[in-house]
Amino acid sequence: MGEQILTYTLGQKLYLNVTNRCTNNCLFCIRHTPGGIGYNLWLEREPSVEEVIRAIKDPLAYREVVFCGYGEPLMRLELVREVASWLKKRGAAVRINTNGQANLLYGQNIVPALKGLVDAVSISLNAHAEDVYRKVCRPVFGEKAYGAVLEFARACVGEIPKVVLTAVEWPEVDMQKCREIAHGLGAEFRPRHFVGG
Repeated sequence: MGEQILTYTLGQKLYLNVTNRCTNNCLFCIRHTPGGIGYNLWLEREPSVEEVIRAIKDPLAYREVVFCGYGEPLMRLELVREVASWLKKRGAAVRINTNGQANLLYGQNIVPALKGLVDAVSISLNAHAEDVYRKVCRPVFGEKAYGAVLEFARACVGEIPKVVLTAVEWPEVDMQKCREIAHGLGAEFRPRHFVGG
């Protein structure tokens, strides 16, 4: 695949970059920042399951393996399932970072397809209200997106061992209300600092 970056490390975690595609175009996305996160994650073409597995090498060398790149990993649900299955068979801890719109994308609840393959899911809430979400995250699904994110989080609780909602600290976003929403859904909450400039 040439020089494409399919995996990158931050601390003791290995991140898997499987697509550029996303159903959001967030104002704070690392795509819009000059340096991103220090890696050029843009993919000229999407990798196969075999290519991703080959790039992982030894999953147990890391505390956690995370599906998180330039795009929304659940746009490649079958690849995520196959790679996650391979990882779990080797005893790795698996997390998915997602915008929470997969059920809207596929027109069905895909959480059961992840059960047993994923230890944690981190869902980008990023707003305390639908209008703020549309303004900040600019979803292709418009006004349907925010409710779908909440429903996805609700579906994950009780099915995925650890569910965390996150929000980027952004001027229009009420972080305390985001925290309350997460806790109301039975999930944890984690604020994220804006890393752009």
